[in-house]
Amino acid sequence: MTPLLCLLLRREDDLQDPSAHQPDLLCLWEKMICRILLLISLTSCVCGTFVVNVTQTSYQAEENDNITLEWMFTTKPDSSSTSLYIFCQLFTDVKDLILYHVREGVESPESQDEQFAGRVQCDKDALREGRIRLHVSRLRTDDSGLYLCEVKTDCGESSGRCRLNVTAAVDQPKPQKATERPQPESQVALGLYVGLGLSASVVVLVVCVGLCFAKSPDET
Repeated sequence: MTPLLCLLLRREDDLQDPSAHQPDLLCLWEKMICRILLLISLTSCVCGTFVVNVTQTSYQAEENDNITLEWMFTTKPDSSSTSLYIFCQLFTDVKDLILYHVREGVESPESQDEQFAGRVQCDKDALREGRIRLHVSRLRTDDSGLYLCEVKTDCGESSGRCRLNVTAAVDQPKPQKATERPQPESQVALGLYVGLGLSASVVVLVVCVGLCFAKSPDET
């Protein structure tokens, strides 16, 4: 019921009943309804349609990598931070996990599941601009799944979703150590013969010297 309609109803009552000039309970109720509807209409005009969008609907990453998940929501300059409510979850085939939680503009780390403990950080500067940027580090294969982020402000509430697929890291082959090149058998045999010849020469020399010292002085 618009203010104009309220006025027309009041005017029609006055024509039908001359004693209706005094305000009664019904008219006061109609005025209150008119004001509430007017307030709702003005609020809708100022805020517009509240939506939550994702910058990317699908993400692909590898195990132990880092990634940034991002959502955008409608905001206005004079919006109160205490009216901000954010609830981001991971949905998998096995279980549902809480990734990030903000209640009345304040983060609630105690609500976060242990799987994401110490691995999720939010960009506070981007949050003031209506962007939720969650940096997830040291990705694991069980981080794969559907991510849903619900946002509620004094302008309304909505949600956006995206999917993340984390594949296992490929093992890198270990470098092989350089092996010594084997020597040809001919070189090995030659070295053996030379060594034996030198040894025999030394033995003969030692024997000759010993015989010389063993002779008597007359024979010398």
